[in-house]
Amino acid sequence: METTLRALLDREAIRSCVIRLARGEDRRSAKLIRSCWWPEAKFDYGVHAGDFEAYLAWVAPGADAIKNTQHVIGQTHIELSGASAKAETHAISYHRLDLGAEAGGERDTCIGGRYLDSFEKRGEEWRIADRIMLYDWEQDWGMAADWSKGVMGYPFSAEHFAGRAKGDFSERWFAGERA
Repeated sequence: METTLRALLDREAIRSCVIRLARGEDRRSAKLIRSCWWPEAKFDYGVHAGDFEAYLAWVAPGADAIKNTQHVIGQTHIELSGASAKAETHAISYHRLDLGAEAGGERDTCIGGRYLDSFEKRGEEWRIADRIMLYDWEQDWGMAADWSKGVMGYPFSAEHFAGRAKGDFSERWFAGERA
């Protein structure tokens, strides 16, 4: 029973790390992102690769042209092996890109893929030691919705409802602020 319980706790810690990383990326929070990677970690996204500091500089604060992101995390298959683990996590990532008025304005794109993560446990903490991104599909959704008009014809009653790449209201909400 103790071995089974330890495995369940380790798997949950790994899933929690993957989810925390997605949240950090969507908010461009270096603090959250840093809490998910070992300092000497490596990554390869096919379009960008390197060490953890290169990854962090790429993701936080992120490109000004990327106005908003949302990473939706799917199932994670985890294979534990002592103080190391391999995990494959399905993800769908949405990106709002500002191409500038001359190039068509803001566009919405979506990518489906999988993260292949090598995890290491040090003490009681699981973090990513290496990540490879596999791409399964990409879709350009075209012109982005104009958030100043609200959603489905209904105007927003306050600014905090739309967008989150910078100044996400959920951070203030978790800290106790009311709308």
